[in-house]
Amino acid sequence: MRILLSNDDGVHAKGIAVLYQALKQIAQVTVVAPDRNCSGASNSLTLLNPLRATVLENGFISVNGTPTDCVHLGVSQLMDELPDLVVAGINNGANLGDDTLYSGTVAAATEGRHLGLPAIAVSLCSKEEAHYETAAQMTLDIIKQLQNHPLPRDQIININVPDIPLTELKGAKVCRLGARHKAETMTKQQDPWGRDVFWYGSLGSESDAGEGTDFHAVNNGYAAITPLKVDMTAHDSLDAMANWLKEVK
Repeated sequence: MRILLSNDDGVHAKGIAVLYQALKQIAQVTVVAPDRNCSGASNSLTLLNPLRATVLENGFISVNGTPTDCVHLGVSQLMDELPDLVVAGINNGANLGDDTLYSGTVAAATEGRHLGLPAIAVSLCSKEEAHYETAAQMTLDIIKQLQNHPLPRDQIININVPDIPLTELKGAKVCRLGARHKAETMTKQQDPWGRDVFWYGSLGSESDAGEGTDFHAVNNGYAAITPLKVDMTAHDSLDAMANWLKEVK
């Protein structure tokens, strides 16, 4: 098996190093990741500047672009053969609910799917970075199952794992995305020269975190496994919209 591994925390992040070591047990792994932290990059592409790929001493490939750039470049230019799977992670922090819209980790997996490849994103739900090995083992378990149960062509898997020892993980649950309240207001500060600068506020609190959601699973000691569709069409609105559009001249 050939795996293309990327992330949004950057090529030097601890999470991608831990996942690389785990994936090497089952596959030939090529790492192509951003040269810096690109958290929140979503599906952005670098269109106005050239991309450069640099091979580091450990064999990882560093790219001056976004997670989406890295996957696209890895598949189209840097790998001798197409990968069998694209894996993104392990992210430092959760990608639950609405977070998936902004996540560079999820976007890297989505780009793999856009290129016709099965893909998964994996995140450790803590900023403490204490138990990456738990998320790595869950990723291995999911990949082994995918070999016998392939994903539909329009889907990826989003994995979120609580930051606890593997022995304390209760298992895995298939979940829908939950939701947060809107983010806190941006904060205004001054730089050393007295000029105004602005920072995003903290994430909003959970607003839809009941049983069946990814929030609920992680909060109760389970890995949350969520299939995500790439197609963003609101299918349940098509007929209603077609009816009222008849009135538009």
